[in-house]
Amino acid sequence: MQIEGCTAVVTGAGSGLGLATATRLADQGAKVAVLDLNGEAAAQAAAGFGGKGYACDVSDAKVVEAIFAEIEMDMGVPRIVVSCAGIGTASRILPRDGSLTIDSFARTLNVNLLGTYTVMNIAARAMASAEALDADGARGVIVNTASVAFEDGQIGQAAYSASKGGVASMTLPAARELARFGIRVMAIAPGLFETAMSAGLPDDVRAEILKSVPYPSRMGDPDEYARLVQAIVENPMLNGTTIRLDAAARMPIK
Repeated sequence: MQIEGCTAVVTGAGSGLGLATATRLADQGAKVAVLDLNGEAAAQAAAGFGGKGYACDVSDAKVVEAIFAEIEMDMGVPRIVVSCAGIGTASRILPRDGSLTIDSFARTLNVNLLGTYTVMNIAARAMASAEALDADGARGVIVNTASVAFEDGQIGQAAYSASKGGVASMTLPAARELARFGIRVMAIAPGLFETAMSAGLPDDVRAEILKSVPYPSRMGDPDEYARLVQAIVENPMLNGTTIRLDAAARMPIK
C-alpha cells in the first residue's frame, strides 16, 4: 500500500519506537497523528513534522474512540495504524516481601494487550467503511508491537510476556477476520532497542545484556523498527504474522 497521502496514527509516539515510526511515515508523505499518554510529548513530536498530537490513554476506549473520530474529521480515515504504546512493568510472581502482584499484572495487560486491541478494534471499524485504495481492495494496515519476551521472557516478566504474547497470538485471527475488508494485521516483536525503557541501564548491565545479541551486537536503533513498519505497509503479502526484530537474540533467564 502506498504511504504518501495516507492518514497514519501511531500510539506511544511521544518517544522511542513510536516517535521514529511517526517521523518516518511523515517523511514518506503520510499525514500523521501522534498519540501518547504524555500530551506534551505528543504535541512536541507532531510539531516536528507538521502532524497533530493527542493525549491518549489507550486503555480508555471512550478516549480512543473520541480521538479517532476527531482524526477522521480533521485528517481523513486512518489507513495506517501502528500501536507502540506500552509499559514494561517488571514484577515477580513471588516477590521477597510476600506481597501479591495481581494489580500490576492486570495493569500491564490492560495497557499492553487491551489497549492494543482497543486501538485495533476502533481503527478497523473506520477502515472497513472506507473506500478501497487499490486493485487488491486494500483499505488499511494495522501493525501492533509485541516483544521477543513473548517467546523468551525473563524472570520478572510474567505480566509483560503474557501481554506481548497476547498481541502476537491475536495477529493471525485478526488478519483472517479483517481480510474480507482489505485490512492487513501484522505484529513486530522487537528485541533490545534504544528507548526510554533501556536508557537508564547501567553500563555493566547493558554489556551483560548485549552478550546475548549475536549480530549486530548492539542495541537496535528505533528507526530500524520504523523501517520495518514501512516495509510492512508497502508489501501487500505481509499479513497475519509476527516478525522478530532482534539480531538473532534469545534472552537469558534473567
